[in-house]
Amino acid sequence: MELILVVVGAIVVGAIANRRGLEPALLIVVVAIAASFTPGFRPLEIDSHILLTVVLPPLLYSAALNFSFPTFLRNIKPILGLGVGLVLITAFTVAAVASWLVVVPLTFATALVLGAVVAPPDAVTAVAVGRKLGLPRRVMSILTGESLINDAAALTLFTLAVAHVAGNRTFIENPLLLFGYSAVLGPVIGAGLGYVTLWLRRRLANPALETVQGLMVPFAAYLLAEQAHASGVLAVVFAGFVVGSGTLEAGYQTRLQERYVWNSVDVLLEAFVFAYIGLHLRFVLEELNAAHRPLVQAAAVSALVLATVLVIRPLSVFAMFGRGVLARQVEKRLSVPVPESGGRGALGTRRAHRDRGSGRTWFDRRGLSWQESVVVSWTGMRGVVTLAAAAAIPATTATGEPFPERATIQAIAFVVSVGTLLLQGATLPWLIRRLDLSCAEDEAYVAAETEKAERALRAAADRVLARFRDDPPDGVAPAVLADIRAVVARQAQDADELPNPDRRTRRAEIVAELYLDVLSAQRAALIAERDAGQLDDEAVRTLLDRLDLQEAGVTSRLESRL
Repeated sequence: MELILVVVGAIVVGAIANRRGLEPALLIVVVAIAASFTPGFRPLEIDSHILLTVVLPPLLYSAALNFSFPTFLRNIKPILGLGVGLVLITAFTVAAVASWLVVVPLTFATALVLGAVVAPPDAVTAVAVGRKLGLPRRVMSILTGESLINDAAALTLFTLAVAHVAGNRTFIENPLLLFGYSAVLGPVIGAGLGYVTLWLRRRLANPALETVQGLMVPFAAYLLAEQAHASGVLAVVFAGFVVGSGTLEAGYQTRLQERYVWNSVDVLLEAFVFAYIGLHLRFVLEELNAAHRPLVQAAAVSALVLATVLVIRPLSVFAMFGRGVLARQVEKRLSVPVPESGGRGALGTRRAHRDRGSGRTWFDRRGLSWQESVVVSWTGMRGVVTLAAAAAIPATTATGEPFPERATIQAIAFVVSVGTLLLQGATLPWLIRRLDLSCAEDEAYVAAETEKAERALRAAADRVLARFRDDPPDGVAPAVLADIRAVVARQAQDADELPNPDRRTRRAEIVAELYLDVLSAQRAALIAERDAGQLDDEAVRTLLDRLDLQEAGVTSRLESRL
């Protein structure tokens, strides 16, 4: 009952925030913190493994379904830098700072547990704000890709650190081998399950059953990978990549249903996660008191760790991306144009001209502008993984002794989660508006790709109409056939203006059949152009969504009126 009340309350607060133009996550956290101090309030007891198994996989899977794998691959360098490199840098920096302090006696190994807990950012709020305010596409791609893999790196490091402190044995003793095993087998399991899912869907051919089966995929991928001691996070992500790409060839009803189902799941789980964060402040303080740890000491350490987390990301981001900005400025000032006949410029370098719109570039080597780097550096809000990992710290070690400073680590993790949400989450919209990031290049690229896709749609429609003209149905007057062909050609890109038949006629049946043939050919043409590398995957997805809505409109009208 308490769980239902928390979810309903979080949804209501989120709805109020949306109506007031506020950020829902922040308002939910603040209201939940206030609610936790009401007299007689009891904590919401949820096992940490349930949080990781029930909450995390659907959120990751939904993001992967809607994220283009070619886009992920093109931005793999910054994604790995932030999702793996920055996680490790943050974890070890926090461990060094926390173990150096004398206020709380943490060994480096115990402090590394804390570092692994607070290392992975949760990009839910950042991506939501960025989408609302129109961040450049590449920044959104990098942030989304980072959120898909940083949890895997942090949880693997967390497992190793906890095992070392608790005296437990891991599946593979060598940490590098364990990380490599987990990072390789997890995607293999997820991709395999994704292909099995697509195989089953082709045989189900039922949108309702396909949607229900799709809801089971993230949980199955996570549990299968964890049973094999691999990364459940990466398994879920790659299952989402495979199913998301393969679903483009499924029926329109399945795609439309899944889109709205997963949107609803995202809203539900995100509201619950932020409410869960806020509701535990009072009880974290009570656990600290039970552990006889003065609140002043814990507050001082928490503030220092929070400051470390807030500082280390900007420093790392500018170390990763700032070198490129500096190099481009130096080259711009000192280089001379490369001679037409060939040769090298003043800096001894050749410029490689890459056509971004060709769709064939495997890796995007463009750097971020300083404004984009500032935004990326300020998107380090912590969330569900930090809290779930903190709660997953065992109560005792292998010898039966209490796990050292468990309550302190959990309190610091809570402060870091709430602090980053309130500090970074509250100021991120202002920062994005202040920097006034230009999306002109994105708009030109999208316009060019959309025009190429529109040409492919028109060519596909022309081919279907040409076949209809050369091989018309029997028993229909030539004038009627010409009129049908003109109607479908005129409305091939706008289902809203398709005539509404009020009774079953031969003409209405031919119009509907021809129109659906055009939509099917257009869909196949888009997928073929995408697979050949001629069209951007995201542009294809946008137009496929439009075709799905057109087919849904046509089909519903025909079913209701014929």
